[in-house]
Amino acid sequence: MATEPPLNRAAQLRVLVPFTIVTLIWGGTWLVIRHQLGIVPPSWSIAYRFALAAAAMFLYARFAGASLRLAARDHAFAAVTGVALFGLNFQFVYRAEGHIASGLVALVFAMLIVPNTLLARAFLGQGVSRRFFAGSAVAVGGLALLFWHELSASAAGPRATLLGIGLTLAGVMAASVANVMQASERARRLPVPTLLAWGMAYGALADAAFAWITAGPPRFDPSLSYVVGLAYLGLAASAVAFPLYFGVIQAIGPGRAAYSSVLVPVLAMALSTVFEAYRWTVPAALGVALVLAGLVIALRAKASGQARPVSDDR
Repeated sequence: MATEPPLNRAAQLRVLVPFTIVTLIWGGTWLVIRHQLGIVPPSWSIAYRFALAAAAMFLYARFAGASLRLAARDHAFAAVTGVALFGLNFQFVYRAEGHIASGLVALVFAMLIVPNTLLARAFLGQGVSRRFFAGSAVAVGGLALLFWHELSASAAGPRATLLGIGLTLAGVMAASVANVMQASERARRLPVPTLLAWGMAYGALADAAFAWITAGPPRFDPSLSYVVGLAYLGLAASAVAFPLYFGVIQAIGPGRAAYSSVLVPVLAMALSTVFEAYRWTVPAALGVALVLAGLVIALRAKASGQARPVSDDR
């Protein structure tokens, strides 16, 4: 597969601002999610978030001139994608943050590239290089070292740490299934704003149904911190970041755009250190460094052209 061509200065300047905005937004998302856990059950917080995001995406799709109409089979496709990506994925992630630091959840989620690539190979026929496997092995080794450290050092105990890691990995798999569906030929035929709007709407409906069944009638926290956090997650992290990210992809290609998945956990870990008092040790620092180095190796091996890649969608 042909590698992506070098960027000229004009292209670099054109994507610098949106790339930076997306990275900063998604880097802060993990900490904001942590502060949504409180009075409102997680399932209702997720339902509110994607109801707000869906409304904003429908407005954006209309503003962008994209048709909001879908055929029946495309509605079914959007529903399955939306429930997996904006339902199951976030149900697992929100609960994971109740057990381990938000920065650690972000770091584990950066491993999304691994199941994304393997599932794309299995179902979409996309090739995988030896360099990708080598980078993935380095990243997995780093995670193993980090998890070993967390199991032995966490004040919450090994059971809570294992539960947090397991929930995050479950969220990764749900997101990966949806992401590979987004990269399919059927998804490529649909306008991105339209698919995102309907996917978020179906995801919000599924989240609300699950919340009502498991947590009872809706509850809401009118405090300023909760409302501002909800607006940030629903508007900035969902309705603003996605269109910007896809614009970056169109400008510089999926391989280079995917480097945000390395930068996001760096910022998330920094915020976790400052606001959650995450304690660094030599094994933890080495584990994080190995994960990030492995991801860079794997991403460099994937720097060839899918028209629409999969995303990490915080």
